[in-house]
Amino acid sequence: MTDRNQFFRDVNRIVIKIGTSSITRKDCENKKENCSVDPAFMARIAAQVSELRKQGKEVILVSSGAIGVGLQELGIAPKPREIPIRQAAAAVGQNILMQDWAQAFSEYGIKVAQILLTYDFYSDRVTYLNLRNSITTLLGYGVVPIINENDCTCTNEIDAIFGDNDRLSAMVASKIEADLLVILSDIDGLFDKNPKLHPDAKLLDTVEKVTPEIESYGGDPTSFKGVGGMRTKLKAAKICSLAGCYTVIANSAVKNSLPRILAGEKIGTLFLAEQHILKNRTRWIILARAVGEIEVDRGAKVAILQNMGLLPAGIVGLSGSFERGDIVKLMFEGRAFAKGITDYSSDELLVIMGAQTDQIEGLLGYEGFREGRNYENVIKKENLGLLQSPESLSHEDSKPSV
Repeated sequence: MTDRNQFFRDVNRIVIKIGTSSITRKDCENKKENCSVDPAFMARIAAQVSELRKQGKEVILVSSGAIGVGLQELGIAPKPREIPIRQAAAAVGQNILMQDWAQAFSEYGIKVAQILLTYDFYSDRVTYLNLRNSITTLLGYGVVPIINENDCTCTNEIDAIFGDNDRLSAMVASKIEADLLVILSDIDGLFDKNPKLHPDAKLLDTVEKVTPEIESYGGDPTSFKGVGGMRTKLKAAKICSLAGCYTVIANSAVKNSLPRILAGEKIGTLFLAEQHILKNRTRWIILARAVGEIEVDRGAKVAILQNMGLLPAGIVGLSGSFERGDIVKLMFEGRAFAKGITDYSSDELLVIMGAQTDQIEGLLGYEGFREGRNYENVIKKENLGLLQSPESLSHEDSKPSV
């Protein structure tokens, strides 16, 4: 069993994600769950956050529940498929949710701030930096930021991009350089098999790395109110590990769970952070939305994994339409292994792919590469982020192509 105190001793900044199934009432009537806010639960969370703040911890909440609460308020049946209905419900529910959070925290003299995000916050570098500065400033004034996905302006992103805010919470934790993400839901943690189907299922105390075997333990959503099953929580843990942030998945019904988790009690499942922490810029590149793909040969892949840039000679194909400065995926044999910021548009790459660097100027017709376009690399090494570590290379991948 792992001594959690050794990991949590220096934890200062904490992101707490609260699922829909936790924040809404559990009473059922005619087999229909009541999606109204549970004020008693919110009061308990506020009390625990207040206790953590007294210990000098910085706390950010990621709160689900807006759509469910809005549907309840509007008298609409749960889980409608029509996106406009869900958008309207989110707009109504978010207002109610924030009023209740503000009331809960006011009992402890704590102010809250609402922050609504879409996936674009991680794709736009300026927005990315501004968000971090805003959250840091709010924390400096003693405010608890409460973050949710901006469902009322999303279209197909609802239930598809973040997964009941699991992935959103991980991306926020990575973005603001949090030390710990706690995901509170209606499950005790990660089991080695579905505990609802297998009485002998074992709760995992610690996960050192989210391997394919660990990912196979992830299941489908278990509650119609939320969309975040264990699979999305494992993805969140994977993102946090990459950023050097610990993750704990725990049951929100556990009494006084947050201070107890920080005190090192073995509540839920702890996911360890990778010791090698990527730079903030690299994390942004990896997590940003890609708008195209570049297929490379084996030699180019090996060079990139050995901390070199991408040359046009190593490109064998591309898909999508993109411009200079866009994020693209780098593919080898149909699988993504890296992402990067391209210095050439897709139209330009169609002309120069496979060419040697001394041929670029003649092919594109740019005299002397004016306006700073003297780029030998399609993607510079500092603008690349690996989706796999060099240690995971197969023997064949470790050899240059001839």
